[in-house]
Amino acid sequence: MSYVEVPGAKVPIRMWTDPSTVEAGAMQQLQNVATLPWIKGLAVMPDVHYGKGATVGSVIAMHGAVCPAAVGVDIGCGMSAVKTSLTANDLPGDLSRLRSKIEQAIPVGRGMHDDAVDPGRFHGFATAGFDDFWARFDGIAEAVKFRQERATKQMGTLGSGNHFIEFCLDETGSVWLMLHSGSRNIGKELAEYHIGEAQKLPHNQGLVDRDLAVFIADTPQMQAYRNDLFWAQEYAKYNRAIMMGLFQDVVRKEFKKAKVTFEPVISCHHNYVAEERYEGMDLLVTRKGAIRAGSGDYGIIPGSMGTGSYIVKGLGNEKSFNSASHGAGRKMSRNAAKRRFSTRDLEEQTRGVECRKDSGVVDEIPGAYKPIEKVIDQQRDLVQVVAKLKQVVCVKG
Repeated sequence: MSYVEVPGAKVPIRMWTDPSTVEAGAMQQLQNVATLPWIKGLAVMPDVHYGKGATVGSVIAMHGAVCPAAVGVDIGCGMSAVKTSLTANDLPGDLSRLRSKIEQAIPVGRGMHDDAVDPGRFHGFATAGFDDFWARFDGIAEAVKFRQERATKQMGTLGSGNHFIEFCLDETGSVWLMLHSGSRNIGKELAEYHIGEAQKLPHNQGLVDRDLAVFIADTPQMQAYRNDLFWAQEYAKYNRAIMMGLFQDVVRKEFKKAKVTFEPVISCHHNYVAEERYEGMDLLVTRKGAIRAGSGDYGIIPGSMGTGSYIVKGLGNEKSFNSASHGAGRKMSRNAAKRRFSTRDLEEQTRGVECRKDSGVVDEIPGAYKPIEKVIDQQRDLVQVVAKLKQVVCVKG
């Protein structure tokens, strides 16, 4: 489908989904965003659902302003994937050992490494950029400085919630490695600090929702936020790069005889801000649960822990601000999923996948998400499918 246009206060709301299928709370959030004085465009992806302040699955283009809650608290959250030389024929019948080795190498949940990982051990890692990145830690908000040691030890860790590490097969039988994570605790604390700062500013006092508080251009608060935002986005990028290095090490060791090789890694943020130009205007484009899908851009759109995922290539549709969905999107809240589904349902819906099947991950059950095939179908004018993946191992936080 192409988009449906819904009237909004300042800008029309372009929706790549049927508006009648979007829950009332999320529709209200979209209408709220469309009232912001600085807004120049709003595009809504097919995985849209209710979020904090702004919906997940929305692309908000503003001139001279940015809304920290519209970025989300996991700044820089995103995906990485890489195709390997392995095929389905190389895999053992029992994949539990592989899952266990991944969990030993990469801390999950609130876990962290005992010591900071040295990225110099990974082939091709840009250590000069990494050193420069950490040198800039002194310039971020004083409020989070005490978290430095934790931030260094959480670099290269998964986190919890909907984050995952997967070992997948594509439709030709090739093995792919894929993972989903962001800026961990340091990104969350930076986001929460700046959301609080924005809410105190005079120009935000009359907004329809205090979670839509913005920073405006040429102010010290905006300068401070942009500094910390871009730093946290880099943290997320490096976090995924180190995790992928650790994951590749596990795979090399487990499949020694196969002498595994890896293609270049595909990586994309889906909670972030970018400076982009549209219709002759320099805009700050916030993607909250959306990937960049400029012409030729590779992206990753995952399903849930028992379904498939897609590697895509952007078509460069400016009506969506060169964007596409970031995943299947939830169709029910975590609490609703826990009430609705049991561990038996989880076992049924993840049959054939080596993964956790306990009560701690019932809220991540495939039934709590929209069907990924439909979500892909609704954005055929935004991306083209390059590969369809199906996980055989899934590690959750």
